[in-house]
Amino acid sequence: MALLATFLTACLPQNPHNLPVDHIVVLMQENRSADTYLGQLNALQPAYPAEPTTGNPDPLNPTGPRIVPFHKTTYCETSDLNHSWNGTHQEWDNGAMDGFTAANDINSANADPADPSGARTMGYYNQSDLPFYYGLYNTFATNDHYFQPVLSQTFPNRLYMYAGTSFGVIRNDSFVSPQKSVFELLDQHFASWKIYSDQYPLSFGSLLFQYVADRASQHVFPMSQYYSDAAAGTLPNVSFVDPKFLDTPRVESDEHPPSNVQVGQKFVSDVINGLMASPNWGTSALFLTYDEHGGFYDHVAPPPAPVPDNIPPNLQPGDTPGAFDRYGFRVPVAVVSPFAKPHYVSHVVDDHTSILRFIELRFGLPSLTNRDANADPMLDMFDFSTPHFASPPKLPTAVIDPAQLAACPGPATAAPALITR
Repeated sequence: MALLATFLTACLPQNPHNLPVDHIVVLMQENRSADTYLGQLNALQPAYPAEPTTGNPDPLNPTGPRIVPFHKTTYCETSDLNHSWNGTHQEWDNGAMDGFTAANDINSANADPADPSGARTMGYYNQSDLPFYYGLYNTFATNDHYFQPVLSQTFPNRLYMYAGTSFGVIRNDSFVSPQKSVFELLDQHFASWKIYSDQYPLSFGSLLFQYVADRASQHVFPMSQYYSDAAAGTLPNVSFVDPKFLDTPRVESDEHPPSNVQVGQKFVSDVINGLMASPNWGTSALFLTYDEHGGFYDHVAPPPAPVPDNIPPNLQPGDTPGAFDRYGFRVPVAVVSPFAKPHYVSHVVDDHTSILRFIELRFGLPSLTNRDANADPMLDMFDFSTPHFASPPKLPTAVIDPAQLAACPGPATAAPALITR
């Protein structure tokens, strides 16, 4: 019997640091910078720095007044913005952070006749537009130095979330990687996991990793299953939640331009409210973030980052020279948990591999690369001695303005658009 007990114990998820978190939820939305969403948060939370008004040059009048951040009056964009490897490096401009307008003007790869100067990159939303988000970020813990892992677009940054590296990928190449990821590590260490998709069966886990694609029937489920599992108190150890990536801007829930930002906010509020009402809430931690900036302006220059491995960027002729030795731009992040520090702003440098590191720390997983091995696990955003939110707080309603929704474009996004996200 003792031998059997030892065997069964060895087959349970490990908790070498005795963290009181048994359920981790990772909710990654799309393509919004920290300044675009949270630049005005300092009105509620002074510890979060205000967005400056220095702006970017007007590409159509370089010696004239600069284009400064402005309050957006519409909730859908007229078009996508430049967030490719080349465009993002142009926006960064070696730390000057002054190439956002030029990367999105009428002469750029993302030319939009409705926005010849590229001014749409400089717009922001505030509490009146995103009341749920402003309530959320003001109530729980956030970080004003949380960066996307690489100066590029969706696929590379999401690969860092799952594997601590992009394996040299710098663009949205269409592939399914055979490489090891956190999904395989969780199985090896007897920690349960599921992917819940708002566009089932499409999920980034199965899109990017062969290991997940081969096991999708066991691990990939529609969002209805998330709400059922949360209500029943049967969430797995780790949940990855994917929004709806492909639909009309009035329905798409990932917040990727040109989709309506309030539709994405409503999706996130449903996920978070479902967790807070769950019997699992008392031992849960939800990480909300965005894969990358989506071409939107941010004023904080990204610092150097640990090189993940010896795989260089897969540069093609004409690509901007670079390496995986620097973070990308800041994106919003929130820790939603009974143990989150209330009304707290961290200033520690973090990125998506910090979430990965937290998962590794909780379940005793080995690191996958040098990047996640050296990532901060975001523990300063928690107070494990006191569950300040043992009783979930009441957050503002995630409203959807009907007039703003009706003003959004109607045609569906074509499926190939996912490859240019």
